[in-house]
Amino acid sequence: MQQNNGLDKNQLISFALFSMILIGAMFYFQNKQAADLKANPANTTSTVSTAAPVNTKPAMVTNMNDSVKTASIQQVQLKNKELTLGISTLGGQISTVQLNEYKAYNPKTDSNDKELLIFDKNNSTYGFQFKDKTGKTFSTKDLVFSPTQAGNTVTMQSNFNGAIIQFIYTLGEKYTVNFDVKTQGLGQIISDQKANFIWDYTVREMEKGRSQEQTHTEFNYAFDNYSSFDYDGRTEMDEPDETLNWLAIKQQFFSAVIEPQTGFKNSKGVQDMIEEGEFLKKFNFDGQLDLAGNELNQNFKWYFMPLDLDLLKSYDKNFDELLPLGWSFIGSLNRWFFIPMYNIISSWGIAAGWVIFLMTIIVKIILSPVMFKQHKLSAMMKVIRPEIDAANEKNKDADAMKKQQETMAIYRKAGVNQMAGCLPALLQIPIFYALFRFFPNMIDLRGKSFWFAKDLTAYDDVIALPFHIPFLEDHLSIFAIACTIVILIYTIMTSGNIQQPTQEGMPNMKVLMYIFPITFLFFLNTSASGLSWYYFVSNAINIIIILVIKYWILDEKKIHAQIAANKKKEPKKEGSFQKRMREMMEKAQEQQKAQQKEIKKK
Repeated sequence: MQQNNGLDKNQLISFALFSMILIGAMFYFQNKQAADLKANPANTTSTVSTAAPVNTKPAMVTNMNDSVKTASIQQVQLKNKELTLGISTLGGQISTVQLNEYKAYNPKTDSNDKELLIFDKNNSTYGFQFKDKTGKTFSTKDLVFSPTQAGNTVTMQSNFNGAIIQFIYTLGEKYTVNFDVKTQGLGQIISDQKANFIWDYTVREMEKGRSQEQTHTEFNYAFDNYSSFDYDGRTEMDEPDETLNWLAIKQQFFSAVIEPQTGFKNSKGVQDMIEEGEFLKKFNFDGQLDLAGNELNQNFKWYFMPLDLDLLKSYDKNFDELLPLGWSFIGSLNRWFFIPMYNIISSWGIAAGWVIFLMTIIVKIILSPVMFKQHKLSAMMKVIRPEIDAANEKNKDADAMKKQQETMAIYRKAGVNQMAGCLPALLQIPIFYALFRFFPNMIDLRGKSFWFAKDLTAYDDVIALPFHIPFLEDHLSIFAIACTIVILIYTIMTSGNIQQPTQEGMPNMKVLMYIFPITFLFFLNTSASGLSWYYFVSNAINIIIILVIKYWILDEKKIHAQIAANKKKEPKKEGSFQKRMREMMEKAQEQQKAQQKEIKKK
């Protein structure tokens, strides 16, 4: 009898030892991290004061227009618990936005301990552009405004060629800023009934994992009275026929959103990738606004907010679409299953890594009926492998179609339905993609450490490399390596039932199966460590299930006896699926023979 290609009891002991070593290493790094934190308390995140002054003395800011003297530029501050805003007198625009309750990633300390500044140091400028009577364009970006502050409201006013332009900012609750625009006498100096809102924004890096954050940094916008949503991660956006209800430039966990009262028309945008440095992408947006009575009197709203699902849904403006949780069923799986499950388990007060561990167990329990059937099927196919090899040897001179028919007959006699193994595999696809979306976008996991991973939404890089490897970059993730190892072990255990190709030139499927875990390492090494941890636990459970089935559930002698008994019986009547498969194979065989005859004639 052919030796089984799965793990024997010695290999089981090896797997257990490997798991013990890995867990021991995890606790070592966890204790070491705690000791380092105790020895260096200065690295802990400081608490941000939420006291907001009623009247703030204007502060000097960086000059955004070389034609204006620096001494004339000031900045007025507004502050609540969530936001600190700086409004510049140059352009009358918001020049500084800090989210008080969050911190940005600092590569020097490898932790989230920097002030999280969405706008700062001129990385964002916006304003309204008009055409005057001579055809020349002018922009409010270049005007100097005079500030007047009363409580949480700042009025910026500028006089330009006899026209008065007012920008009124009111800091609302949480992350909302009302932005009201009023003009008087504008019709005397402009030539048409249109204005353009111009926004230039260079997005600053805030997270660990540049490539992952760049992927999630893009234009997002809603139209059709908030009911429709679109995004654009490409080079350009162009919406000549839609009226945009709001426009967002979002990052992995935070977003800046501008909402006009009457919407932006004929909107265009460009985004350019920045390969290295402090910034990720450069965005330029141009949206058209209609004037009423030659004046621009319109209300806008700014939102500077974290991408928290409950917060986004509370605005009732389709902002929850800013979270890239996946389309259709994938998104629903995250919204109605994974996120609620995470929230419930995390409310128990346990570490985020153990929340993921329990989530994995729950998913396995839910899928246990079909997964058990798949693993049992895999084990049964290994048991009948010698029968299939004997049939192939007996029909070694026959054509490939004949060999395939004999193989299917053996499966049928053993009660093995190959197609039954497809359902669990199909179920895993949406789950995998949903989790691929879940882990890098779940803000509750941001900054949460687990063992040696300092942030479960980013990769762990305990093993730093002195050089750069394509796709792997300059580190090796321990979670990714551990996950790759268990996938490789799982592959070894399940590859014994793979039938080798009988035709020349066909690829060796076993080789391809072994290559897959290695390619998985390249994928996971730069992905969220939470995803790697989930799949490590998931595949470790798969291995345990297979071993339990093999040594405690599956009776190999009984299966062979069943095959022998089935051989003596009359052939079982074909099912409709098997009949269709046989007819297709016979038809293909006839076509092959006809082609061979044609070749011989030539």
